[in-house]
Amino acid sequence: MTYEIVCNSCGAPLYSGFDLRSPGDVLKAADYRCRKCGVKLALSRFQVEVRKIDGSFD
Repeated sequence: MTYEIVCNSCGAPLYSGFDLRSPGDVLKAADYRCRKCGVKLALSRFQVEVRKIDGSFD
């Protein structure tokens, strides 16, 4: 299963991978800013969304 952390403003991926990483670690590594749009990211405004993507995952 792939995990993604994306910018809520522009949708740019901040992290994508198979290892579940702490949102705090990902935001800290990005200096709490989106590298694409520059918006300031705050852990207090972090949302978790789980979506199943249709495909052949049988």
